[in-house]
Amino acid sequence: MIFAVAAVIRLFGVDLASRPALRVILSTFFLQGVAFGGIAVLYLKGRDLGFGFVPVRLPDKRDGAVIVGGCIALLGLLFVASSVITALGLNSAQNQIAEVGQQNPSVFLVLIPLQFLLVGPGEELLFRGLVQGTLRENLHPARAIILASALFASIHLFSLSGDGKLVYIGIAFVLALVLGAAYEYTDNLAVPAVIHGTYNAVQFAGAYLTATGGL
Repeated sequence: MIFAVAAVIRLFGVDLASRPALRVILSTFFLQGVAFGGIAVLYLKGRDLGFGFVPVRLPDKRDGAVIVGGCIALLGLLFVASSVITALGLNSAQNQIAEVGQQNPSVFLVLIPLQFLLVGPGEELLFRGLVQGTLRENLHPARAIILASALFASIHLFSLSGDGKLVYIGIAFVLALVLGAAYEYTDNLAVPAVIHGTYNAVQFAGAYLTATGGL
């Protein structure tokens, strides 16, 4: 996606090759913001559904506890998965945006707030709010969570590079189960959105410190 956006912008005489931070912002805005948001609006209007189909509200104390537990669960699962991958001698593919960040560490700093503003809300709106919510209408909640998580994980295939794509997708699937369960339990899209954003932000903060010698 990030390279497609750069190609389109170049048609207007703007070369983003030397401006990685701007390239990441535009890519994220157009995908998680415009595209995912547009799909949600069109879907809800197409089915004559109100925005109440995707429940969202300010988190209360109970939601806050789920957010904290969800963040701990995701980071814990990532640690376990990384340890297993290392022990088995496997490789995990890398997200293209992460590659850009490694070449220009300042990009990681730009990515951190975007996880809360666009990525977490946008991806959760589409995959938990719409996909899981629709599946939930005719399936048991557990099946809806599993199917929505499988779709969420498989979509990441298009943004990966290098070997170990199936490993990456497998990890994404397991992590998505936590997000789906959090949404089902709280019936509040803000909960998985904050968990998702926090998880990504922590990863990018760690990547920035690693790339700059802070760790």
